[in-house]
Amino acid sequence: GDTVTPGEVVEVDGRTLEQEVLFPSSVRILAYYKPEGELVSRRDPQGRPTVFRKLPQLAAGSWRAVGRLDLNTSGLLLFTTDGELANRLMHPATGIDREYAVRIRGAVSEEAIRNLLAGVELEDGPARFTDIVEVGGEGANRWYHVCLMEGRKREVRRLWESQGVQVSRLIRVRFGPVVLPRSARPGSFWDLERDEVDALLEWSGMEHLKERVARVREARGRGK
Repeated sequence: GDTVTPGEVVEVDGRTLEQEVLFPSSVRILAYYKPEGELVSRRDPQGRPTVFRKLPQLAAGSWRAVGRLDLNTSGLLLFTTDGELANRLMHPATGIDREYAVRIRGAVSEEAIRNLLAGVELEDGPARFTDIVEVGGEGANRWYHVCLMEGRKREVRRLWESQGVQVSRLIRVRFGPVVLPRSARPGSFWDLERDEVDALLEWSGMEHLKERVARVREARGRGK
């Protein structure tokens, strides 16, 4: 039979075959705008909706979530078909920062801001924000953008709670070099741009995956 090379588009009976079928070792990185009320879990005993139900089906392999967002948090969540890459991107040693938009009800004191930047002791160890910027608000609600270098369970909320402050809304707007587009809608997903992919792979020390990711992106671009 004919030989197929990576990047080629193959059609059978007028239908374009996905590259995952032809090259199971190919790697994909997907961005997803998680809505509030969805679990980052493959299934839930209570039947609540999960993020995996909306992701595109793969002919081979499976999606791995890069970290988690809790039930009441929305925003940017990354997925990949490579388990090692997912683990590297999640690990604090990789040095990838996460940025969140946080809505607070009421005023926040300068002392609280200093404490959150200097670091506080939580039940599972010390934690701090690397940056806090007030970005406005209306009435009693104030919005802040905060950054931190890890993703422990409910860490953003628990940091604010340590200062007696309650978070009323939380949205992840950035993961390292990947920014949640203003035009994105909750529940939507998209493949990352090439520069975003390259930056993530370099940040995680997995540059050897560039060729395998490029195969998928090139084929998908041609096949549209």
